[in-house]
Amino acid sequence: MDLQSTHVYREIHEQPDVLARVLAKERAGAEALAAEIRRRNVDHVIIAARGTSDNAARYAQYLLGAANRLQVGLAAPSLYTIYDAPPRFGNALVLGISQSGKSPDIVAVLTEARRQGALTAALTNFPDSDLGRAADFVMGLHAGEELAVAATKTYTAELAAVALLSVALAGGERMDALQRVPEQVAETLALHEDIAFVAERYRYLEAGVTIGRGYNYATAFEMALKLKEMTYTIIEPYSSADFLHGPLALVSPGFPVIVIAPSGRMLPELKPFMATVRERQGELVVISDDEAALSVARTPLALPAGVPEWLSPLVSIVPGQLLAMNLAHTRDLDPDRPRALNKVTETR
Repeated sequence: MDLQSTHVYREIHEQPDVLARVLAKERAGAEALAAEIRRRNVDHVIIAARGTSDNAARYAQYLLGAANRLQVGLAAPSLYTIYDAPPRFGNALVLGISQSGKSPDIVAVLTEARRQGALTAALTNFPDSDLGRAADFVMGLHAGEELAVAATKTYTAELAAVALLSVALAGGERMDALQRVPEQVAETLALHEDIAFVAERYRYLEAGVTIGRGYNYATAFEMALKLKEMTYTIIEPYSSADFLHGPLALVSPGFPVIVIAPSGRMLPELKPFMATVRERQGELVVISDDEAALSVARTPLALPAGVPEWLSPLVSIVPGQLLAMNLAHTRDLDPDRPRALNKVTETR
């Protein structure tokens, strides 16, 4: 199989254009939603999502919390669809995130929120979907049809939409940094040839972990998911803090530990963790723009410099996408059609 002819290869490389479209076309929508949040004096956010979109929700927990001082919780959709015991939303923004907008359980959360009178919004690639129709406000992902089963361009589009909303709520002073992200993602895509070489080293990888904290806690989860989906490898995500509380016992000589460690306030917390992994002779794969962090890695993957920490998840996931795709290709797997999976999963 020619890797460049696959849907996932094209969709990963479409991300700079998709992000540029989201930023250009959804700024007004983000500002309208932000104005309504302020008008209602919304004091917390509940997000309903599954799979990749749930990882975008983890990013929203940190970004809307740190930049906008909003408490963000993740909904438990089965309370609405199985237990028939929906919690009270109070003065919340209830946000549904779904590429397809078709999952009945996510729609059910927003439907109940509207019934209770809460403000509702949706981030979806299909604004006219069931989820879009259930929401007061809709922000589109503008990704075009995503043909590969594993989501790539719609994930970063979801992150961009969350970032747009955060900037709109904060008054827009960080918009310049957000506008530079498509170019920085394009720069990161230049890692493809290096990662194709790296994939050969990990052809027989059976298990490992991804590590991220803060904004990139979401990246650890999404990177692990992509490796599971496309390569059928047992990869578990952790924060470095949680990993030290027991799972550290997994690390033996050669055990792969992928650390997402871009510059920012969390990096000093991750450096001692990486030193601990080295002491235990673990196989460190480090994704960072920091020379010192890269220098301790068995496999360093350099990110572009100058990306603010709050935006780094849009860039730092790209090496993980490329690694999953290339590792699948190295193993003669079809990265477009992982076994047992469908593009749209409808759960309740």
